[in-house]
Amino acid sequence: MYIIIAGAGKVGHFLAKRLLEDKHTIVLIEKDKDICHKISEEFNAIIVNGDACDPHYLEEAHIERADVLAAVTGEDEDNLVICQLAKEKFHIRRTVARVNDPKNEHTFNELGVDVPIDATKIIAKIIEEEVSFTDFVNLMSFKRGKLAIVRVDLTDDSPAIGKNLTELVLPADSVLVSIIRKDEVVVPSGNTVLEPGDDIIALTLVENEQQLLHALIGDLR
Repeated sequence: MYIIIAGAGKVGHFLAKRLLEDKHTIVLIEKDKDICHKISEEFNAIIVNGDACDPHYLEEAHIERADVLAAVTGEDEDNLVICQLAKEKFHIRRTVARVNDPKNEHTFNELGVDVPIDATKIIAKIIEEEVSFTDFVNLMSFKRGKLAIVRVDLTDDSPAIGKNLTELVLPADSVLVSIIRKDEVVVPSGNTVLEPGDDIIALTLVENEQQLLHALIGDLR
């Protein structure tokens, strides 16, 4: 994929490194000339020295070719403006934005950012999951907060244990994406039988999360 990353601080740096390892074409846009110079010595990527809030620099990055734009600066206002420019002026199909202040996540959703990523919220969920042994974790919401990717851990007394997927009654617009079973990732099919300890990754409407939880692990106690 052709991916533009706006902001080459620590987050942008490591994101670019990871995506380059996966053989994607990366363009970094960064205002700080010294950071641009350092990155140009480390990465085999296109570096644009400029402010991604200015359409000129997005054009210099050949945004018309981009499959995805990720705005990961340290300023929420900049990230929102960059994503809106990408969507409204350049018609980029998919935008991802770093949310630095958790209070702004709703605004990002409402203004059309496809995937606003609130790192604070994700870390908090991971901590809460470990200390409370919860069975249900909302990993991420997107499409303006209407869809959610969730993870459900099946306990020994789950009513779904021993059933194949055709026997499950899931809420509308919900689908099981994958099953993590010990060290194996299982792509579910109709005859897949659920086992104790399975970690289920599912896609559902946000309002159907509790129904999905009930279908997979029963009543909360």
